[in-house]
Amino acid sequence: MKNLHRNWTVKLAICATLLTVASPIASRANAVEDFYTGKTMTVIVGADAGGGYDAQARLMSRHLGRFIPGHPTVIVQNMPGAGSLLAANNVYNIAPKDGTVIGLMQRGVLSSKFTNPQGVRFDLAKFNWVGNLSSETAVVLTWATTPFKTIEDVMKQEMVVGGTGPTIDTETTPRMLNALIGTKFKIISGYPGTTDAVLAMERGEIQGMGDWSWSNVKTRKPDYLRDKKVRVLLQVATEKLPDLPDVPLAMDYVKDPADRKVMELFLAQKSAARPVVAPPQVPADRMAAIRTAFEKMIVDPVFLKDAASQKIELDPSPAADIEKVITLFANTPDDIGRRLKDAIDPKK
Repeated sequence: MKNLHRNWTVKLAICATLLTVASPIASRANAVEDFYTGKTMTVIVGADAGGGYDAQARLMSRHLGRFIPGHPTVIVQNMPGAGSLLAANNVYNIAPKDGTVIGLMQRGVLSSKFTNPQGVRFDLAKFNWVGNLSSETAVVLTWATTPFKTIEDVMKQEMVVGGTGPTIDTETTPRMLNALIGTKFKIISGYPGTTDAVLAMERGEIQGMGDWSWSNVKTRKPDYLRDKKVRVLLQVATEKLPDLPDVPLAMDYVKDPADRKVMELFLAQKSAARPVVAPPQVPADRMAAIRTAFEKMIVDPVFLKDAASQKIELDPSPAADIEKVITLFANTPDDIGRRLKDAIDPKK
């Protein structure tokens, strides 16, 4: 009887301990659900309506709320300008820090402390990183009626490409290629978005694009490839894509060791091409709920089916992966950062 009594005493103690541990967890979960019930979350997207970033933000807005306790309504607010610097500054400094605002930024924000330090009003390391919707391989391509058949041709003769802003990849990539591998791109800036620049290429106003997402080429302009309306000259990525085995990598032409480090840094931000971020100081329980919701969303069949129906290519990853990229930028020596800035400086 004594042993039986002792066993029951132990079991009751264990149960009490489990209840003690579980109670705060349940309480936190209830608090998050109570907070988000009836709330509206805003996704601030640092790009114009109608483009790839906007499409992905709206895709996310249709599904993220399903996985957050309390199921808030999620809406999109476009805040273009300065390659998402306006949006990043807003999310960091102005947006509510209560978990009701997140942002989808252009990847150039990651290197902006080097490339546009006077415009930066945030510390990358202090943002709450949620995850990444896609990595990106950019390509250099030209309209098929132009004389450019290989990237070597662009090293011999000026090629006119369209630009959508001095800090956006349509302009920074061709400037960097000019600086590091000796191409002769001439950038016609001022196009409101990639769609406008592509239409200009069709009209013959420009000869090609110095940086265009390969996923967007395939999904938004499949006839370009099917009907051989364009030639793909170069991949701006860390490794070749399976469907472009004969198209060289930009890194193949970079010989100087310091320049290779600059190229590696530039390419790192393309591995986190669609970063999703929350302001600093969001309560930890709500931040955990947002990250968990994001991780559930990016593997959800309904979400993936919606993306496929909209022809939105995804290569998502959780917060831990993008934080590795943030660490790389945080630990980059100033001299490499300056070389990157010089390589893509529009004044040079």
